[in-house]
Amino acid sequence: MLDKKLANEILFEAISLGADFCDIYVEKSKVETISLNSSRIKDVRSGIDFGIGIRLIYGDKALYGYTNSMEKMELINLTRILAEQYKKKVETSLALEFKSKKISQIASIGNSDITLSQKISYLHKLDKLTRDAHSKISQVSIGLSFKEQDIEIFDSEGLYMTDKRPYCRISTTSIAKDGDKQATGMWNPGVRGGYQFLETLDFNWIAEYTAKQAVNILNAKPCPAGVMPVVIDNGFGGVIFHEACGHPLETTSVEKKASVFWDKKGEMIAHEALSAVDDGTIDNLWGSLNIDDEGMPTQRTQLIKNGKLENFLSDRIGEIKTGHQRTGSARRESYKYAPASRMRNTYIEPGSFNLEELLSSMGDGLYAKSMGGGSVNPGTGEFNFSVQEGYLVKNGKILDAVRGATLIGKGEEIMKNISMIGNNLDYAAGTCGSVSGGVPVTVGQPAIKVDKILVGGQA
Repeated sequence: MLDKKLANEILFEAISLGADFCDIYVEKSKVETISLNSSRIKDVRSGIDFGIGIRLIYGDKALYGYTNSMEKMELINLTRILAEQYKKKVETSLALEFKSKKISQIASIGNSDITLSQKISYLHKLDKLTRDAHSKISQVSIGLSFKEQDIEIFDSEGLYMTDKRPYCRISTTSIAKDGDKQATGMWNPGVRGGYQFLETLDFNWIAEYTAKQAVNILNAKPCPAGVMPVVIDNGFGGVIFHEACGHPLETTSVEKKASVFWDKKGEMIAHEALSAVDDGTIDNLWGSLNIDDEGMPTQRTQLIKNGKLENFLSDRIGEIKTGHQRTGSARRESYKYAPASRMRNTYIEPGSFNLEELLSSMGDGLYAKSMGGGSVNPGTGEFNFSVQEGYLVKNGKILDAVRGATLIGKGEEIMKNISMIGNNLDYAAGTCGSVSGGVPVTVGQPAIKVDKILVGGQA
């Protein structure tokens, strides 16, 4: 997309102005979205965006700017503006022979050549199946999205990398209603890939799952409050680890010492039963990447092993500021953001117990079958997460559905109280927001048993 001769001139300008390093990020993105509500197509949109981001690094300071222009002087002037605060004239001759590294490619689900009417028919099919799944389903909302990024990365060390990143996701929300009561069920799978993803889905299962979840919550009793054992089921249950532990392990937090774990490498920060990974190399998974946004091949990073903190997630600036080696974790939403250390596919590794064994070991407590949203303070590790679908457990047996449950605690505390790990690892797609915008990430875990945690409730 960007002429290599022009890229060389931009990089030469940056280095001649005293920058220690410069990289150029070129992006062209195509986006398509379709939404259905009340059994009718409400919106169909598509668009293309293009831009170029330039980053200069002076010591441990990064300066970043972007433009939608490919004009030579526009790009040179942007480089000069960025260098203004730190510039110093340096005699240099930069004639880069850009070299691409050979890397293994992450598998992606194909992008079937299907028409708009075929895409819409999938949404209508899922809508009908969901409404037919239960008489109390009063509303269904479905969204289908596809995004494909084409990127190029040049840097002053002679690196040149390209990548194509396809993402496809479908989101289903079912609303059950009974008089003045209503409740919601959700399922939002996504993959690294194209519209062929739709052909892999079991629409009957999705319809039954979201309808049943909504009806179960509709009839649920208020959850009691107190400190109790909790079993959190697999898949999106991993959002708590992502938020309460994953973010504090990114060097964007560590470099500011705004992480409870910033000086804990090599120490036990979790129960010995717990191991966790951030892995960008898993085929077809929503958060997987061939290369990160600095052009580094992605990798599998062991974060925690048998309770001990092994590694942080680091980008170039993170390595400069903290000394922790880069992990292929530099990510950004688009060319409008400078890269930062971010998670990819982050999950707790499976153990040996089945769900029944976890439940029977807890006696009385709460079974969090599905998690909802929440918030966390990376500096203190304090978190607050709602339980989307939960059940009381008595003598190891699942009893009544409850609503309004909230899990409250600190990341460093919950990590030490996770004493049993299930064998049913699963993943869930999400969008993570941070300093470099919203990026596709996967959360995941098998079912886990937390020996004690504060549960907020209304009973």
